[in-house]
Amino acid sequence: MIETEEHKALRAAVAALGKRHGRTFDREALWSEAAKLGYLGVNLPEAYGGGGGGIAELSIVLEELGAAGCPLLMMVVSPAICGTVIARFGTDAQKRAWLPALADGTRTMAFGITEPDAGSNSHRITTTARRDPDTGDWLLTGRKVFISGVDIADATLVVGRTEDSRTGRLKPCLFIVPRDAEGFTRRRIDMELQAAEKQFELVLDDVRLPADALVGDEDAGLLQLFAGLNPERIMTAAFAIGMGRYALGRAVEYARDRAVWNTPIGAHQAIAHPLAQAHIDLELARLMMQKAAHLYDAGDDTGAGEAANMAKYAAGEACVRAVDQAVHTLGGNGLTREFGLASLITASRVARIAPVSREMILNYVSHQTLGLPKSY
Repeated sequence: MIETEEHKALRAAVAALGKRHGRTFDREALWSEAAKLGYLGVNLPEAYGGGGGGIAELSIVLEELGAAGCPLLMMVVSPAICGTVIARFGTDAQKRAWLPALADGTRTMAFGITEPDAGSNSHRITTTARRDPDTGDWLLTGRKVFISGVDIADATLVVGRTEDSRTGRLKPCLFIVPRDAEGFTRRRIDMELQAAEKQFELVLDDVRLPADALVGDEDAGLLQLFAGLNPERIMTAAFAIGMGRYALGRAVEYARDRAVWNTPIGAHQAIAHPLAQAHIDLELARLMMQKAAHLYDAGDDTGAGEAANMAKYAAGEACVRAVDQAVHTLGGNGLTREFGLASLITASRVARIAPVSREMILNYVSHQTLGLPKSY
C-alpha cells in the first residue's frame, strides 16, 4: 500500500517530534506537545476540534513516536477506542463534553473491559448495570483488571452488562464513569513491565451514574464495543511496529560501528541476515496494519475485524523477534541501561498478550476466515 503525500508528511513531522523527545521522554510534555500540534485528535471529527482523519492517520502518529523510542500508550485508549466510540455512538452532549477535550489533550479517558475471571471470554463479563426505578440512574457493580492509566484519566469507559427486558439475557453496554465517582476505587498492580502508564484493578461498588452516562443505544452495545476494539488492535499493531523499528534501528547502528576484528560486525551474514529478516517482518506487518486501518476508515467493520486481528498478530510477532535480535546483536551491551533495549524484552511481549492473545487471534482466523469448527 503506497502512502499518500499527506501521510508521508505526517510521518516525517511526527518522527521529528519523536526525535526531539527521544527515549528519556517526559510523558506529560510529549502528550501536551502532540496535542498542540493536532496529532492526538487527528482521527476525531473536525466539528469537535479533531483533524477529521481516521485510524490510518492516528496509527502513523503512534508508530513514529514508538520508532523514536517514545510511544504514548494512552493513544491506544483515549482517542482511538474511547474517542471513536463516542464520535460514532455518543449523544450530542457526550460529543460536546468529550471530543474537543480528547482532541486537545486536556482530558483523557481510560477503557475498562478486562475482568479477572473472564479472560478472553467477553461473554463472561460480570460487571452489571441496573436501573434505579425511582430515579432512572444506573448502578454499576463489578471488577476490572489490567486497566491502563486510570490514575491520569478523567473518566473510564466501562463495559458492563444490562438485562434485556425481552429475553432476560445480559447484553453489553458502555458507561462513562468519572474518576472520582463514589464507589469507584482502584488498586495499582505491581508490574515488572516498565511503562509511563500504570496498570490498575478497579472495583465498582454500586457506582451511581446519571442516565446520560450510557453511551449510545442500549440495544447496540455489541456493535459499539467492536467499534472500539478494532481500532485498539490496529493501534496495538502500530505500537508494536514502532517498538520493533526502534530496537532494529539501534541494532543496525551498532552493527555498522562495532568492529571486533577488521570489519564491522554488520558485515557478517550471521548478524546482517537476521536484522534484514526483522526489517522484512516489520514492513509486512505494517502493510496489514495499513489495510486494516483503510478498511476501518472506509466503514467496512467486518473486513476491518479480520485485518485488524491479523495486523495485531503479525506486528506482535515481528516486534518480539526484532527486539530479541537487537539485544542479541549488541551482546552484553544489549542488557545495559545505556543502550535502552533490555526493558523492551518485557515490553515487546505486551503486543503478543494484549488486548487479545495470539492464540485467540488464531482461533478467530481459523473459525471466521477459514470456516473451521470452533474449539471453544
